[in-house]
Amino acid sequence: HEECDSLKMAVENLIESRQLFQPNLDELVSVIEIGLQRNFSDVQVSIVECPNLSEMPWDLAASGLCGRPCLIDIGGVPYLFPLPKLEKKYNMAEVVRACGLDSKSLVIGAGAGSSHFVGVNCELMPNFADKVNKTKLARISETGDTYQLDSYASTTCGPLANLLASEGKPGKVLRIIAKRRIGEENFVTCMRKTLGDRYGDNPVGLGGVFQILSGKAKLHVMPDFSEKPINSDEEVNNWLRFFEMEAPLTCLSVFISKDPGLELRVEHTHCFSSLGNGGHYHYDTAADEVEYEGYFVLAEEVYRVDRPGKSHSIGNMVQKD
Repeated sequence: HEECDSLKMAVENLIESRQLFQPNLDELVSVIEIGLQRNFSDVQVSIVECPNLSEMPWDLAASGLCGRPCLIDIGGVPYLFPLPKLEKKYNMAEVVRACGLDSKSLVIGAGAGSSHFVGVNCELMPNFADKVNKTKLARISETGDTYQLDSYASTTCGPLANLLASEGKPGKVLRIIAKRRIGEENFVTCMRKTLGDRYGDNPVGLGGVFQILSGKAKLHVMPDFSEKPINSDEEVNNWLRFFEMEAPLTCLSVFISKDPGLELRVEHTHCFSSLGNGGHYHYDTAADEVEYEGYFVLAEEVYRVDRPGKSHSIGNMVQKD
């Protein structure tokens, strides 16, 4: 069992939490549908029984998203820029237990892999529950000209992660379909801003999985750590490696409509596919062709783990308001 130096101190002492606003699901269907219709020509939002998401093409580590769903925000971008704090690594399974959640919880989301485990910096797609670990990583290949997608046999992340944790049970979820983009915002940003406009200072958090069924998307994959300080978004973009990747893509996503004073990353989505594609989702690049289908659950609480003492907005990778 891999030891995590950053968790030698009691991880409970690093945790803050806030209850999240819980709108009525029927109301939420209407709010999200109207918001997405401003950005996509064909939108369907409904409340359904969660399908078996452990089956392809979803391939989650548990069948459902329900059962005390919550968001967990670990570390943060200030531990990556200007220079990486390589001592920052976290056992996500231990974090879940320290938050008082079931040790067998489903954990999905987006983060940075542990360079101590992989050997290099990488994009992480956490996806594990109990004894099942379907986590993947995307990294720049040794030749440096492309990327590769690999399995990740650990529950340890590097300096940051944004997660949905739940008991992985069946239950009522939101099924969200959006086709043919007519606006400028990506799928996730459009939903997040829609909820922010409707609920204001009442933070609403969602997490789940969606598929990009057709079209293409712009993703990035982090290269190995920079040896010189990165001090601006321009320098971040020059350091990152961007790729256009073909659908289908399976995307693990969390977002929150309003930061309740915890210095949260308000949205984060990582993707993978059976074709070997994977990375951090930015937006689709074939607006007339794109089709999204996703299942999301309303989070009850957000946990903030090891909030950086000195924050900045460099490299947050969120479409600007």
